[in-house]
Amino acid sequence: MSEDVAPARLFATPAGVKLCTLETVADGAARNFVLQIGEARFHGFVVRQGEQVRGYVDRCPHAGLPLAQKLDDYLTPAGDLIACSWHGALFDIDSGACVGGPCVGAALTPWPVQVLGGFIATA
Repeated sequence: MSEDVAPARLFATPAGVKLCTLETVADGAARNFVLQIGEARFHGFVVRQGEQVRGYVDRCPHAGLPLAQKLDDYLTPAGDLIACSWHGALFDIDSGACVGGPCVGAALTPWPVQVLGGFIATA
């Protein structure tokens, strides 16, 4: 009888992995990515603002949970902050710093991403 064991979770990725075209993520929106790397998985998300993208590990510093309960639902209704849907923590898009909620003073873990030739890729 085999036991189902969750794969190990990674908190970084190698550089140069193409994730999607820039157009795949709407301007002012966010998108989740799960990368299988060997036997482990990385969970992250990107936020697009014009031609710029910011990436973060999908893990709230308050409780260690993924931020979104609903796929790709990382931003406040106004689209100006990243929001944790579990406990209401709010984070600055540019820095990842917690600006409201239960983890003020903490920050999201950056995930280095860049736009290369029209593609969002890990950096």
